Amino acid sequence: MSDAANAPYVPPGTGWPDDLADPGTPVAHDAGEVASLAASAASLHELVARQSVCRACDRLVAWREKVAVERRRMFADEPYWGRPVPGWGDPDPKIMVVGLAPAAHGGNRTGRIFTGDRSGDWLFASLYRVGLANQPTSVRADDGLRLIGTRMAATVRCAPPDNKPTPGERDTCLPWLAREIADVAPSVRCVVCLGGFAWQNVWPVLKDAGYEIPRPRPKFGHGAEVEIAGPDGVSLTVLGCYHPSQQNTFTGRVTETMLDALFTRAKTLAEI
Repeated sequence: MSDAANAPYVPPGTGWPDDLADPGTPVAHDAGEVASLAASAASLHELVARQSVCRACDRLVAWREKVAVERRRMFADEPYWGRPVPGWGDPDPKIMVVGLAPAAHGGNRTGRIFTGDRSGDWLFASLYRVGLANQPTSVRADDGLRLIGTRMAATVRCAPPDNKPTPGERDTCLPWLAREIADVAPSVRCVVCLGGFAWQNVWPVLKDAGYEIPRPRPKFGHGAEVEIAGPDGVSLTVLGCYHPSQQNTFTGRVTETMLDALFTRAKTLAEI
């Protein structure tokens, strides 16, 4: 096994595909530094770089790096990203897809959200079928996948144990998403929330970005649709979507037809 494959994570500046960080990228070590570094990033490029080196949550840092060392047997000879997984896709998107967190052996391994796991198999296949991706698969960060008018990010950027971040970890991480949505607000016309966790936590983020949030907060459901006014006076629609997790796809709670219909609706709303 190579030295790179033995490392607990991929250091910035080592040539990993799409890694925008370098050894001089500032690192957040607590919630206050996350908020400060997110707010002060000079560009979306710099914001993504700063997201990818964050070390603000001790439990998540320990877990993501433990997984990157121990690995799953089928990936034993692969180096793991082992860092926060930043937002990815079109820098001027009309659709923003928001999920929960990277998978331990998916995004935490590949360095790209929803890449290399079963949820991603369903998600990207649907995006391809409706014309929002150039290919139906996403297996690694340099596989040639390109999103069309679409960007995606996780509410929490590090893979959490049992896929369950704590409320404190969620709150610490939200400024990264808030600033990312604020940066793309001029172009975004639809936000798709994959699962109830993303739905619940996107509302305070949208409020921070200058959107008018309804009271009480709308209830989550597959196909739930809420139109809100943005800071530029242009409306944005938030869509709820059941998460394409293995549990949901195996039980039929989510089907290909359901995903395709929802992303077709998002595409219509975004006028892509």
